[in-house]
Amino acid sequence: MNYRHAFHAGNHADVFKHLVLSRLIALMGRKEQPFAYLDSHAGVGLYDLKGDQASRTGEWLEGINRMWEAADVPELAADYLRVLRELNPGGGLRYYPGSPELARQLTRPQDRLHLNEKHPEDGRLLKDNMKHDRRVAVHLGEGWHIPRALLPVAEKRALMLIDPPFEQVDELQRCAQALKEAISRMRQTVAAIWYPIKDQRQLKRFYNDLAKSGAPKLLRVELYVHPVDSAEFGLNGSGLVIASPPWGLEEELKQLLPWLAEKLAQTQGGWRMDWLIEEKAGG
Repeated sequence: MNYRHAFHAGNHADVFKHLVLSRLIALMGRKEQPFAYLDSHAGVGLYDLKGDQASRTGEWLEGINRMWEAADVPELAADYLRVLRELNPGGGLRYYPGSPELARQLTRPQDRLHLNEKHPEDGRLLKDNMKHDRRVAVHLGEGWHIPRALLPVAEKRALMLIDPPFEQVDELQRCAQALKEAISRMRQTVAAIWYPIKDQRQLKRFYNDLAKSGAPKLLRVELYVHPVDSAEFGLNGSGLVIASPPWGLEEELKQLLPWLAEKLAQTQGGWRMDWLIEEKAGG
């Protein structure tokens, strides 16, 4: 368990992932009925961009810093940016919210959060960061067990983020298996899986596994900062597959993705969005 997200906090992949997450939460919040947010690999929840780890890589300078300084930010990014501004009231950019803090601030009083972090030190930091919110339960177990441990939820609606560190060679396969378990336990779960875009052969197998997950519908969304087939860079972009996305998300992303691809491009930006599983007629 060597991975520490602080080295990568606020990079282009975080901006993409967290902006989409903010829209998922907003769209689910249109219904009064409460929902539960589940985060399988949560991290610590809050990151210091001027701290030792983030400063060593400086990845945030090509990520959230570009968005922070942009004058043409789309209105659909307002919720995401509001959280950032509340964390940085002086106007400078120093603190960045991980998915747990973003979800905590954007969910409503009637919603509940289950955050899981396996790394012992990060788990303690997560508990400390979340201790003042009674809606939040922090778990310190294996992230891959979250679907079977927590689904179905009492709220009848669930939004789950699966975002492992991708240190092990089988983690794409385990993501697909986790999705399959989530769907089998609570079919209407809105499940989002984040993944890095590096090896196209591995991704092809991943897409095939996802297509067999049994999800009612499955949207694939990818953002590129380098040519997708380049072997020159460590991370060409990242993707999200979203099971049973709320109505309206696809249209929102059609507005957001071109802007993100242009703003975050490093050598060549791009994006794609399509359905790995299309909803059956009458489904």
